[in-house]
Amino acid sequence: MHMLKPLRASRPSAPLGGTITVPGDKSISHRALMFGALAVGETRISGLLEGEDVLRTAAAMRSLGGEVTQDGPGAWRVSGRGVGGLVEPVDVLDMGNSGTAARLLAGILASHPFFSVMTGDASLRRRPMRRVTDPLAACGARFASREGGRLPLAIEGAREALPLEYRVPVPSAQVKSALLLCGLNAAGITRIEEPEATRDHSENMLRHFGAEVMVEHAGATRIISLTGQPHLRAADVVVPGDPSSAAFAVVAALLVPGSRVRVEGLGLNPLRCGLFTTLREMGASLDVENARIEGGEPVGDLVVSHSILRAVDVPWDRAPSMIDEYPVLAVAAAFATGTTRMLGLKELRVKESDRLTATAALLSANGVKVEIIGDDLIVHGSGGAPLGGATVETHMDHRLAMSALVLGLAAQTPVSVDDGSFIDTSFPGFVSLINGLVGNGEVPAITQA
Repeated sequence: MHMLKPLRASRPSAPLGGTITVPGDKSISHRALMFGALAVGETRISGLLEGEDVLRTAAAMRSLGGEVTQDGPGAWRVSGRGVGGLVEPVDVLDMGNSGTAARLLAGILASHPFFSVMTGDASLRRRPMRRVTDPLAACGARFASREGGRLPLAIEGAREALPLEYRVPVPSAQVKSALLLCGLNAAGITRIEEPEATRDHSENMLRHFGAEVMVEHAGATRIISLTGQPHLRAADVVVPGDPSSAAFAVVAALLVPGSRVRVEGLGLNPLRCGLFTTLREMGASLDVENARIEGGEPVGDLVVSHSILRAVDVPWDRAPSMIDEYPVLAVAAAFATGTTRMLGLKELRVKESDRLTATAALLSANGVKVEIIGDDLIVHGSGGAPLGGATVETHMDHRLAMSALVLGLAAQTPVSVDDGSFIDTSFPGFVSLINGLVGNGEVPAITQA
């Protein structure tokens, strides 16, 4: 039985300050384990995110025949079986709360000639899978699921997978990556068109492991071509800090007066950094130092200082580069002067919760004037601290929980969440990290409610 973990965030006794690292990038961590299992040889991974979502991927790759071993904190080894070499799992693959793991793994399973079943927790079982299973069926795989394409999902993989040609109807790195992973085990060229750029970790990592990937541009459209059945070779992966996790410490430092925080070793892929672009437009002090490339990914240290923010319009085409960061951006907008409009957020309705509605509810309960018009989120900032004081219903959504707690750090009165247990799915140690930034850490700003 799931035990609730209520938390409360209050204004800290001192500004936030110090140097931190955030957990490894979740997207890259999932992919490092999957590609390591599909490569020949031993891949060493450092900085792996050890949240529940990624550990589900590690368990799944073990069930499929990969040798996955933990050597120490963040240090893992994967001995792979080569493209097409995975074996039929003897039990159901439980992906917990991770939509990324479930959707990407569906691509791998669709192209292997065996039977498998995936399930997940109550939240994941509500999320749609047809956006990946419909195009994956063209490779020759067959799927059976609950109504609406929801988990549990039974997969009869293709005997000889066919290459795919598909135009992704809405920007989705998960759909694109699932199709590319399927195309790895198909003879011929898999060709994916996306109407606008989404995070390109899969393309970067495919090249890192030795696959032939070509990217062309036709206006805003990206066309990715993958040559199937490559000989993937083991390649070490250094996982940078996750910008989606850093977002919470960054916004907290912007909102708490006098704060200055340095986030070291942060992934700065431009297709992931829409939040930082938007915050700079709002007047945020964000500086990058020690910029470098590691494993094909741009990395650097981000220095953030308390700033007075102003409202902006966030264009719809920025959504793919910051889709997970809208709840915490909405919190920042509540403190800004003026009306912030976040446009084209339909994708938020099919996250761990209906994040669009839930984000509006989070703000409204704490005294912020907010509207949803179509798929747009409109936040009327007062230029000062919102009232706060509410207990926020998190709907089993880790990002909503963390966003509400960030609000509580700068609101006039403390903010509580009904359940913070799901934070560990993406950001283990979040509470202790934030509390460690407050003075000497002796007076915690986030406590059990």
